[in-house]
Amino acid sequence: MLDKKNFYINGKWVKPLKSKDFEVINPSNEEPFAVISLGSKDDTDAAVNAAKKAFLKWKETSKEERIKLLEKLLSIYKKRFNEMAEAISMEMGAPMDWATDVQTASGQAHLEDFISRLKNFNFEKQFDTKSNNHICYEPIGVCALITPWNWPINQIALKVIPAFATGCTMILKPSEIAPVSAMIFAEMVDQAGFPPGVFNLVNGDGAGVGTHLSGHNGIDMVSFTGSTRAGKLISKNAADTIKRVCLELGGKGGNIVFADSYPNAVRDGIKNVMSNSGQSCDAPTRMLVEKSIYEKAIKEATDEANKIKVDIASKKGNHIGPVVSKVQYDKIINLIKDGINEGATLAAGGPDLPNNLNKGYFIKPTIFTNVTNEMQIAKKEIFGPVLSIIPFETEEEAVAITNDTEYGLGNYLQTEDKEKAKRVAKKLRSGCVYINGNGADPGTPFGGYRQSGNGREGGNWGLEEYLEVKTITGWK
Repeated sequence: MLDKKNFYINGKWVKPLKSKDFEVINPSNEEPFAVISLGSKDDTDAAVNAAKKAFLKWKETSKEERIKLLEKLLSIYKKRFNEMAEAISMEMGAPMDWATDVQTASGQAHLEDFISRLKNFNFEKQFDTKSNNHICYEPIGVCALITPWNWPINQIALKVIPAFATGCTMILKPSEIAPVSAMIFAEMVDQAGFPPGVFNLVNGDGAGVGTHLSGHNGIDMVSFTGSTRAGKLISKNAADTIKRVCLELGGKGGNIVFADSYPNAVRDGIKNVMSNSGQSCDAPTRMLVEKSIYEKAIKEATDEANKIKVDIASKKGNHIGPVVSKVQYDKIINLIKDGINEGATLAAGGPDLPNNLNKGYFIKPTIFTNVTNEMQIAKKEIFGPVLSIIPFETEEEAVAITNDTEYGLGNYLQTEDKEKAKRVAKKLRSGCVYINGNGADPGTPFGGYRQSGNGREGGNWGLEEYLEVKTITGWK
């Protein structure tokens, strides 16, 4: 059992002021493998005070000083890359190949991109050639960074690195379900030699440390990634202090497959949904298929889903692992049962454990057909390896069905007609639209419309989230 009870506050690993143990469960075998502490209000206050004190000097550091420290952090990250991958695999159930090639690699990619963006970012500029006004971008202050369990180091990097880069100080609260990767990252920050108090880590749950941080008078900004339900609570709790709140929340993405899509569009859509065991907020969990190819698409989708293997996370290979916890498992299974009861056709998978596994939070890749957009499985974010296939007749109907959701994070479309692709993409109400399986390049903005959140992460947009804009007149 790993002992990870200490917090990282003011440049030191310290014992909690009020100890409350919490076991971290390996979702592949349902057994605890680490123990952490859940922080208290006193622990949170200590971290905030350290960050406030450190901000006074850290905000005055030069861009070059911050780049040097970030480059050292990147070097350490590369050396401890495999250790990070093993932690992610164990804590959230990602198979080793996925934990290495995708999860851990994303953290390195964000580090590299933000360093590059910072080198070219101008924190001061003239308003225009005819004006004597000067514009300054200044760090917002002390930031509370609350990260999820499904993409742990990806989201840590998307928040911590731009906060460092812009001269902010911070308190990181990772998910208590998957905290070990965050603690390894904190060790890396310590190794890199960032000044005491610039980065602090306090473990805890949403009701405890999360609530203390979001309502704290000493916090200038909250950046949160997680459920829409929690995002609403954070927004309400932060309102009294008028702090900036940046939210990246849930999604219920549509994947429009037109009759003129490329040959493997349906199969690629299935692989996309099922990757990470369906635990991605921008997963295309509603596949909209043009009626002329609907029956063919169902056969391809069912065949592809049945080919996907499910196995324990410690194994290498091209399979999916468990979902992260018993709570998530029960929620997903109940929604699968709801889909059956609503009258959708269960074409693949279902609520039973995969045949080769009798322990762990494993769910078969599941496909529902004959789904309408009014069904709960089409409306709710299931956050598991579950896909609903919905037929459509016209381009306008496909757009209307896709946009008929409270979410707006990522949508997808498949067609070989480039002009149609551009036309439809502009009509979809979401922060990202992925055409024909093309991914977003490093540094492009990521975020949502409506109840998928506000603000953007990544690239210059990610840096600007942590900055205040100041106008100074009479500068010339």
